[in-house]
Amino acid sequence: MSEILPIPIQSISMENEPISEVMAAPKGDSTRSVHDGRSPNPYHSISDPLVSTATYTFDNTQDLRQYMKQKMWGEGHNRSEYGRYGNPTIAAAEARLAALEGAEDALLFASGMQAISTVLLQLLSRGDHIIITDNIYRKTRQFCTFVLQRYGIECTVVPMNNFDMLEKAVRSNTRILFSESPTNPHIRLLDVERFHEAAAKYGLLSIVDSTFATPFNLRPIEWGIDLVIHSATKYLAGHNDLLAGVVAGRTELIAGLRDFQGVIGAISDAYIASLLIRGLKTLGMRINRQNQSAQRIAAFLASHPKIEQVWYPSLESHPDYMIGQKQYKGFGGVVSFTVRGDGRAAERVIDALQIPLLAVSLGGTESLVSQPAIISYFELSRSERLSLGIQDNLIRYSVGIEDMEDLIADLDQALSQI
Repeated sequence: MSEILPIPIQSISMENEPISEVMAAPKGDSTRSVHDGRSPNPYHSISDPLVSTATYTFDNTQDLRQYMKQKMWGEGHNRSEYGRYGNPTIAAAEARLAALEGAEDALLFASGMQAISTVLLQLLSRGDHIIITDNIYRKTRQFCTFVLQRYGIECTVVPMNNFDMLEKAVRSNTRILFSESPTNPHIRLLDVERFHEAAAKYGLLSIVDSTFATPFNLRPIEWGIDLVIHSATKYLAGHNDLLAGVVAGRTELIAGLRDFQGVIGAISDAYIASLLIRGLKTLGMRINRQNQSAQRIAAFLASHPKIEQVWYPSLESHPDYMIGQKQYKGFGGVVSFTVRGDGRAAERVIDALQIPLLAVSLGGTESLVSQPAIISYFELSRSERLSLGIQDNLIRYSVGIEDMEDLIADLDQALSQI
């Protein structure tokens, strides 16, 4: 953890300063994880200082006047007056996140859902219309179809990658296309190239939740997507010990969101930012391992006699296999599968597993396992769950960084229980 030090605020840059030419274009994932977006600090410390403060002081009234003039005219300045509007540790995390995503700027939030809700509330107004794809995160869909409706904003849900239906859903008041890739829990892949083309054709903003992909498996901005959102709680932080969200994109879009964030107070805090920075440094290493392990586990499950179906895009049986081959570097650490039998059979397998922990979430160092019908959709009727593709015998397995051979052996013994 970063050391807590008394920082002379006036000497800290709140803007993303360029890194050295040597590290301007690192090649490997782990090199980028460690060095991309690194910002200088007055202590020349390897770790970004943890600046824990709610407010900032000024030397005198003239110093304050100069700062307020710069702020009013939108000129660059190297400080803030209050923690709701800026923090050096948060700025350091945002610089790293923007660099990894290939974005001009990034904005940190207290959770992924806070990032999503703030973005949509800022960019949409009464009378506007948004189009979302059907496989997005359940709470995102709930926010778009129910919460936004209370503010006079209409939402249309279209099947993922059905671009004929998407274009037919566009109206004169449509402002945003929103999707997610890969999706939860069936690991469906968005055709980001065609998604961008559809948005550009009608002059719409395109937004993609890329939590399951991470910047190392997919960088939507490289395909023309306007804004990318992550639940940084998952792979980016990587240790199941914090909640955070991030949105990355063009400077002018992030600037408007940053102002709105200051108004509504949807901020993260310095301690969480410091933990996130630490997690980012091992992101490349973790993702490479989780990609490889999940692919091997998916292949093992696909050939197992106790398995009905496996959802993982490296398998040719996956409906988005060809999209994955063209646009994605890897597919992350989540493998979903149905076991032969009913929901009770799935329960027996889960309870027999010895390595993964029974818990929600994903992307951390520990493997996690869950039965979506119980842990995420318990309040819905069985028919409602089935309409969403959530079968009683569906298991979602989030692969951690444990030894692949141990995970496969554990799955094999657990499957022998049915």
